[in-house]
Amino acid sequence: MEFTEWIRGRTDEQLRALVSARPELITPVPAHLEGLASRAGSPSAIARVLDRLDRFTLAVVETLAVQDGPMPRERLRELVGAALADDDAESGPRDAEPALSAALDRLFELALVYGPDDALDLGPGVRKVLEDPAGLGPRAVDAFRHHAPEQLDEMADEVAPGTEGSGKERLAAALAEPAALVESVSPEARGALDQLAWGPPAGRVPNARREVSVASARSPIEELLARGLLAATGEESVTLPREVGLYLRGGRVHRGLLALPPPLEGTARDRKLADRTAAGQAFTFVRSVEELCERWSVEPPGVLRTGGLGVRDLKRTAAELDLPEWATALVIEVTHAAGLIAAGGGVDGEWLPTSGYDLWRVRATADRWVTLALTWLHMDRVPGLVGDRDDRDRPFNALHTDLRRSSAPGVRAATLGVLAAAPGLAPARDSVLERLAWEQPRRRGPLREQLTEFALREAEQVGVTGLGALSAHGRALLEGGEPAQVLAPLLPEPVDHVLLQADLTAIAPGPLTSELNRWMTLTADVESKGGATVYRFSESSIRRALDAGHGGEELVSMLSRHSATPVPQALSYLVTDVARRHGRIRVGTASAYIRCDDPALLDQITADRRSAALRLRRLAPTVIASRSSRAALVDSLRAMGYAPVAESLDGDVIISQLDSRRTEGLAPVRAVASPNGLDPEVAVAAVRALRAGDAAHLARREPVDAPGGQVPRGPATATISALQEAIKQGVRVWIGYLDSQGNATSRILEPARMEGGYLTAYDETRAAVHRFALHRITGVAGL
Repeated sequence: MEFTEWIRGRTDEQLRALVSARPELITPVPAHLEGLASRAGSPSAIARVLDRLDRFTLAVVETLAVQDGPMPRERLRELVGAALADDDAESGPRDAEPALSAALDRLFELALVYGPDDALDLGPGVRKVLEDPAGLGPRAVDAFRHHAPEQLDEMADEVAPGTEGSGKERLAAALAEPAALVESVSPEARGALDQLAWGPPAGRVPNARREVSVASARSPIEELLARGLLAATGEESVTLPREVGLYLRGGRVHRGLLALPPPLEGTARDRKLADRTAAGQAFTFVRSVEELCERWSVEPPGVLRTGGLGVRDLKRTAAELDLPEWATALVIEVTHAAGLIAAGGGVDGEWLPTSGYDLWRVRATADRWVTLALTWLHMDRVPGLVGDRDDRDRPFNALHTDLRRSSAPGVRAATLGVLAAAPGLAPARDSVLERLAWEQPRRRGPLREQLTEFALREAEQVGVTGLGALSAHGRALLEGGEPAQVLAPLLPEPVDHVLLQADLTAIAPGPLTSELNRWMTLTADVESKGGATVYRFSESSIRRALDAGHGGEELVSMLSRHSATPVPQALSYLVTDVARRHGRIRVGTASAYIRCDDPALLDQITADRRSAALRLRRLAPTVIASRSSRAALVDSLRAMGYAPVAESLDGDVIISQLDSRRTEGLAPVRAVASPNGLDPEVAVAAVRALRAGDAAHLARREPVDAPGGQVPRGPATATISALQEAIKQGVRVWIGYLDSQGNATSRILEPARMEGGYLTAYDETRAAVHRFALHRITGVAGL
């Protein structure tokens, strides 16, 4: 049976399952089923679907690939059963039928295997994509294809004397039953064969194309080359022919094959405790993002010329957030990917919060976490690489484009999928890697192992896992549920008060509300973090609040309102004293000047030896000029113990707006559709279009004429509604359509699907599948 006919004989339900599992086959929709079969056999499409197979299912494909033609199901069962028998030799071969049936059902669904049970075969192109299936080398006829005919004749005369045919044919026939040749070599040569038997089948030897005979062979390798048990594929490379490899394996294709995924090993966790731990970390992660944006809105770091964030800025931010550098890089990268920070602020560029941050900040904590967690799950950036070096020994900087890895989202999803398979278990790293190697054996490699380790570490830091086990809200996030609803009851309740101490400190007995947290960060300095955050008030912190526009009485009132204890007298005196002295001295631009209504205070400044570097000059009893800049003059006077404020050219006090700097950011990372799934309605529409196009292709129907008369016209909303209804009902419609030159035409269509501003339909007036721009459809009429 031909593959195209087999595809054509599949039911609509089976075709929908095919295109749902392999959506790349209908991007765009082929004109007919023959086109679908052709696309299913393309190397890129086959490689993508093979990458999704687990170890056992891939082994079934490799077993079929070892044989050139179709294979009966009974023979396939024997080969697979022999591989499973290695796992328990005493009990004999295990029944491979249940696992084999499930694997074949999957392969039929993916159109990788087709045909009846007595002649199962791989789809077109699958054997070409599989290089060295099951670790077996090429067949003898392919392994010796680069050898000279004269050399092959000489080899065939020695290993198969008296036979007829070309040298390659005689040698291939002798290697089809290689027992005598293998048994005739020395123990050392047999040891070399055994090393290549279970793969990889290729090796490197010097001068592999040397001319050697059985009589002149002086080394184990020469013995094998002379008998054709090894084939030279290059000047220094050899390979083991497939027939020899199968003989050395005793006729088996695999060994130690597991029909089920290996069990996960790790530490059992109390699920409620794990959920609470993850929720606490989720809250901490949200606060870290908020604190990062608040700090960078006041003191934004610069953008490197090569892009990214400087190492010093990363270290400074890590110290401010009280996090390790790798965790700080994670916070920064997720914040950037979520569109909350971006490069802006002038020619050289600075990393600033975006306007999207202000919208994100006012949402509920659980909703904010979902945004960050989804961003982490789907972004293609790898924060764990920050600090490592590339091939040119250059360091990877945070926020640099070099951190992109296209496989990162898939690895995170696969890793969390492994954790989801074992509720309440914190699996060990090696156990997770072993499970992933079974689930996706073609995607193994050092980078994948590194990305898996990053995913486990980052999931804990983001709050998706707790104590190493997947949390309830993490599972809802992975499965597309309502993680915010699951997380909200687990989050610590924010408190709206602090405990003021007599030593000018304040203790937050829990996580503060967002507004109170911002106000406390402005008015006091964080001294320590933990179960309870300790803030310390100082003259500089009080002045910082006054510079932001708050008054002394307002500060005392705010402290009284949000303190569970009375305001200590020492703190009240500190606020009052700093507020009394604050702003008595005014600094403007001369280059700069000092203005004060108290001449005695200006006398004190000019008499101070520390003011000599400012080069002050008295202009009037209440005015002093300086050659220093206004900012430098304010900083110097504050260092001398005064409390000046800056004023504008109009004499108004300049208030420091700590949260006023914003920039426009890029669009945040969006959740992408699963590579293994497709919207059911799209699958239905695609199959309908394929069936219609295939019917026309087989019947070779001629284009039909559209009805005469007025071209259909109508409102855009009515047109779209009519098309949607036609897709659901599977009926034909008559449409008016404007071509690229603006000419009005009419078409008779069988609509298939509508997405992205386009309608995909079989056009009976052209006898082909086409895409129509919705804005060019003038109207719809029924037939």
